[in-house]
Amino acid sequence: MPEFQNPNLQSQGSPGAGGGGGGGMQSMLVMMFVLVAVFLGFQYFQKPKPASPAPEQQTQQQQNAAPQNSAPAAAPLRAQPAAGSPASATPAIAAASEVETTVENADFRIVFSNRGAVVKHWILKNSHYKDSTQTHQLDMVQQQAAQSFGFPLSLFTYDPALNTQLNQALYQSSASGVLQAPNSLTFRYAQNGLEVVKTFRFDQSYVISAEVKVLRNGQPVRALIAWPAGLGDMEEFQGRSSIPGLSRTPSMFAWSLAGKQDTLDARKVSNNATLDGEYQYAAAADLYFAAAFLPDVPEHATVVTFHNTVDLPTDPADPKSEKKPADVIGLAVGNTSGDTSLRIYAGPKQMDIVSSIHSVGADGKPTGPTLESLIQFGSWLGIIAKPLFLALRFLYEHGVPNWGWAIIIITALFNMILLPTRLMMMRSSLKMMRIQPKVEAIKRKYANLKATDPKRAEMNAEMMALYKTEGVNMYGGCLPLLIQMPLFFAYFRVLQNTVELRQANWGWLHDLAAPDPWHVLPALIIITMFLTQFITPSPGMDPNQRRMMAIMMPIIFGFTLWHYASGLALYWCTGNLINLAIQLSINQSHIGKEMHAIAAKRAAKKLGKAPSTIQGRR
Repeated sequence: MPEFQNPNLQSQGSPGAGGGGGGGMQSMLVMMFVLVAVFLGFQYFQKPKPASPAPEQQTQQQQNAAPQNSAPAAAPLRAQPAAGSPASATPAIAAASEVETTVENADFRIVFSNRGAVVKHWILKNSHYKDSTQTHQLDMVQQQAAQSFGFPLSLFTYDPALNTQLNQALYQSSASGVLQAPNSLTFRYAQNGLEVVKTFRFDQSYVISAEVKVLRNGQPVRALIAWPAGLGDMEEFQGRSSIPGLSRTPSMFAWSLAGKQDTLDARKVSNNATLDGEYQYAAAADLYFAAAFLPDVPEHATVVTFHNTVDLPTDPADPKSEKKPADVIGLAVGNTSGDTSLRIYAGPKQMDIVSSIHSVGADGKPTGPTLESLIQFGSWLGIIAKPLFLALRFLYEHGVPNWGWAIIIITALFNMILLPTRLMMMRSSLKMMRIQPKVEAIKRKYANLKATDPKRAEMNAEMMALYKTEGVNMYGGCLPLLIQMPLFFAYFRVLQNTVELRQANWGWLHDLAAPDPWHVLPALIIITMFLTQFITPSPGMDPNQRRMMAIMMPIIFGFTLWHYASGLALYWCTGNLINLAIQLSINQSHIGKEMHAIAAKRAAKKLGKAPSTIQGRR
């Protein structure tokens, strides 16, 4: 509920407070508003934190190891072993030239190159997933970063020269041209004692299977399958922002270790760090997309994280703006035994898709944790956020084929559900207004006592007795906020992290995940919040303080949302309009009229005269 309760309302304070009876409640409400502003501001202006180690597993910094695929050309092959060695019996296998093979199903189009047996393009075919220009289907491969740090499904070992050879060699492929899934594709390479087989299997889903076997002189080599260079929606490398209002695409390392899911911000990810443990999955992810590896044998899984940086303009639209490092994270996953067998998911963090992809459980079957935790709803907030999202999706799929209208309808229902808590706060405030003269009389009685005087306890006891006699719950105005605040933050998470809102349109808004291009919604938020503050009674509050609250707080909230997703601004603006209508209705009720009468009477008393008529402001 965007507007919880106007802090101008006169309400109860703590028994020992020294000011007016509403000071405590006003302070609580001001703190709640400040908390929301700080939360939103932190989300937008959060600054880098000092680097910290990755999960508490075995971590080895490979200080002298160069990033995979970093060499521009293949290293010279090793000398031919002497006759009689294992390699002498292995015939050379290599292709004469570079060729490409494309594999397609309804969800993706993957283009493999036999140079390194790597992926050059991983294009999502769903029309909902396009680049920021909305003219091309999204390619999950970040081309600019991949040229420097390596392409997806390349191999990583702890030998930089071997990395170069494995990822620059010309493999023989089992097929070329275009393949339709279900199908398989195998790449083979053998030279000077090195034997490599990479096999990929495809079905009708987003998930593919991969098996890698590398031998050197007949001995297995631990070779991990890598996704080394970010994701394709990191368009800051192309001189534009994939998330308007942000110069960098937020990215993270995510994993499930022994059944526990967690994430690590890109800034904290170590480069060339080895993590051995029971990983059900490990992923490189950003706000809306992910590339995840799901080992077939989690108890023997090994993970290596990559963290590189590229200096890019702070303003993607201005190449001459100051350049600062942009994080490029990736990972490689394999098996401690050497041979690697796993599944790979590269696609959107869409609820129905990621929740259907299970990791391998203790029984060796796909019964482990799903990839659903890649959606950043939060741990305890997810308990509330997921039902809110499911309600939004239900409306979208059943009669409201527009995410904007679904947000408006859910927000209206949201506010109607919370209406009783708003009325509870108003009644609590009215009760406090009625007994305020008695509260002030008690305070005057003990006004000469010092704060440390033991007799102050008598004042507190007398106030508590008064509250009990008058049937006033001193926390009655605060308790509803305990219901409203978690719901607000959960709804914020839903609207911020839902890929379904990406490039969804409503009215003049072409993308509900991007800021309002005309800033109409933030302006309406400022106006509606000001009007609601203005027509809400505020007895006992200093006029200057009231003006400051009525003007400054709407401005702060409006400009905080200036560069936030328009879906969130649409929710907030809808809630403000509903609250304005509710406050107008309350002003016409006996509660509102009595509150305005008390406010007018107290204002006149402060001016030293009685008003000829007392009317509630409308």
